[in-house]
Amino acid sequence: MATDGTQLLGPVLRDVSRSFYKTLQLLPRSVRTPISLAYLLARTTDTIADTELVPAPQRLESLQKIRQRIAGEGKERLSFAGLLQQQNSPAEALLLERVEESLGLLGGLPDQDQRLIRKVLDTIVSGQTLDLKRFAGSGPEHVVALQSDDELDDYTYRVAGCVGEFWTRICRVHVFPGDHLDDEWLVEKGVRFGKGLQLINILRDVAADLRKGRCYLPADSLSKIGLQPRDLLDPKMEPRVRPLYNQWLERAEGHLAAGWEYTLALPWRAFRLRLACALPLQIGAGTLSLLKVASVLDPTRRVKISRQDVKRAFYRAVLYYPFPSLWKRLGPASKQDRLNNPIIL
Repeated sequence: MATDGTQLLGPVLRDVSRSFYKTLQLLPRSVRTPISLAYLLARTTDTIADTELVPAPQRLESLQKIRQRIAGEGKERLSFAGLLQQQNSPAEALLLERVEESLGLLGGLPDQDQRLIRKVLDTIVSGQTLDLKRFAGSGPEHVVALQSDDELDDYTYRVAGCVGEFWTRICRVHVFPGDHLDDEWLVEKGVRFGKGLQLINILRDVAADLRKGRCYLPADSLSKIGLQPRDLLDPKMEPRVRPLYNQWLERAEGHLAAGWEYTLALPWRAFRLRLACALPLQIGAGTLSLLKVASVLDPTRRVKISRQDVKRAFYRAVLYYPFPSLWKRLGPASKQDRLNNPIIL
C-alpha cells in the first residue's frame, strides 16, 4: 500500500528544514513532492552523519545501509535506534524513526523521478561519507583541514552543487519539457547555484566548525599567508586571514551571480519556480553582505538574516515580478555587472 506523505512532507519536513521549507512550498505542484522528498531524505542522511555522540564507524555503517536502500538495493528494514536516542531535536529523531515511510514514498514515485532522486542522494551521501572519514579524530585540540581549493570545490559539489543539477533535470521533465533551452548551460549554472549557497554556509560557520576540529578553508591557501588551521581558533587572527576569506566571499558571490543567470533563463511563465530560486539567492546575497563586515572567527557571533528581511525579500520579488526590468535587478550580480549597472533607488 502506498505511503501517505502528508505528514512527512508537511509538518515533519517543516520542522527539520527551517527556512528552506518556505522555498519548497513555492515550487510548482508538479515538482513539489519529488524535490521535497529528496530534501527530506537528504536531511535524514545528514542527521545520521551529524550525530556526533555516536562513533564515526557506526555512523558510516548507517549511512551505507540507507544509501543502499535509497538505491533500491536490498529490503532489510532499517533501524536507527542507537542514533535515535542521541537526538536533541524531536523532529530529527522522527526522521530516523520514520525512515521506512520516507523510502516508501520514494518507491511510489514515477520511475524517472526515482532515478533522479537516487542519483542526487548517492552523490550527497558520498560527500557526507567523505566528510566523516576526512575529519575522523578531529577536535578542538586537533584541527583537520581540507588540503586544497579543489577539495573544497569537490565537497561543495557533492553536498549542494549536485542538487542544482537534480533541480534542473526534474524541472525540465515536469515544468518546461518543451522549451528550447541549452540544457548543458542550464545544468552548469544550476551546479554553481548550489555550490554558492553551500560555500556561504561554510564561510558563515567557520568559527563553529573550527571548534569541532573542522577547517574547510584549505590548508595550502592558509600556509601561503603563514597560518595553520589551528591558528584560526584565535579570533585575533582575523586581520591576517580576512584577505583570503574575502577571496572566498568573492567566489561565492560569483556563484550566486551564476544562479541568478540561471533563474532569469527559466521560462517567464514559471513564476513559482523562478520565485523559489530568487528567495534563497536573495537570502544568500544578504548573508554575504553581513559576512563582509562580521567578525567571522568569533564563535559568539553568528551571522543570520532576520525573518523580517526574508519576508521583505519575498514580497519584493512578488511585487516586482510584473515589471521584468525591475525584477531582473533584484538578484545578485557579478562584481562587473554591479559596476556597469548600479542600482539607483
